[in-house]
Amino acid sequence: MQLWRDKSQDLQASWRPRKGDGPQLNAQLEGWLSQVQSTKRPARAIIAPHAGYTYCGSCAAHAYKQVDPSITRRIFILGPSHHVPLSRCALSSVDIYRTPLYDLRIDQKIYGELWKTGMFERMSLQTDEDEHSIEMHLPYTAKAMESHKDEFTIIPVLVGALSESKEQEFGKLFSKYLADPSNLFVVSSDFCHWGQRFRYSYYDESQGEIYRSIEHLDKMGMSIIEQLDPVSFSNYLKKYHNTICGRHPIGVLLNAITELQKNGMNMSFSFLNYAQSSQCRNWQDSSVSYAAGALTVH
Repeated sequence: MQLWRDKSQDLQASWRPRKGDGPQLNAQLEGWLSQVQSTKRPARAIIAPHAGYTYCGSCAAHAYKQVDPSITRRIFILGPSHHVPLSRCALSSVDIYRTPLYDLRIDQKIYGELWKTGMFERMSLQTDEDEHSIEMHLPYTAKAMESHKDEFTIIPVLVGALSESKEQEFGKLFSKYLADPSNLFVVSSDFCHWGQRFRYSYYDESQGEIYRSIEHLDKMGMSIIEQLDPVSFSNYLKKYHNTICGRHPIGVLLNAITELQKNGMNMSFSFLNYAQSSQCRNWQDSSVSYAAGALTVH
């Protein structure tokens, strides 16, 4: 029996894509992608947000526009765990993810290789269905790859609250896959979650309005990511506690890059877009920040 997870039907929240949304969603994604330049193609990895498309769809387009479907054969999607405590990484227990556009096949060969390392857990179907950090990337992945839709597989990986040494271990493991030009890594992360409901209210008054302070804080982190330095990124998080929900998937990516740089691979990462769900001006406000960027190999 083929196991599949229906990513288009099990979702009640209005901001998540649902069955029957195909044509409307397709038009939306096309609209956002058509407004963006492909300046960093072909990307070997992208960082993109996972909020509702009304909030971050136009931002995410900047990352997905850098994907080259003609060379991409496997897409690793690394998303943070929002609902279950997880100290390692977890793999899905299904074969297919359904999206409103078309079905995406999970690469069982790569899953087998990862499983053999003993470093992974299996996520339950419930966890898989509840988690939006991977799910929100599936329609964009399907859209970016539609011209080669029968020629690629996906490798979804749920990333737990990893220690720095675990981020290093997973980075090392994924580095051999990142070295392959036919692989793409999608790293799922929003940036600062600011406000009382997120229990985070860092404010540097010298920046002016609260939203400017948030932007300054985020861009500090983004510039450290662009330096491809996992240790500096960890130190930044320890110092400011910025609520970047995909910090562990980002940490894994940075450690994978560091591993490849030791072997003489030359890479650069550039952020291409930054946005906020709203502009915070007082303590009652709240917002989530989004950033999109791409890693290229030279």
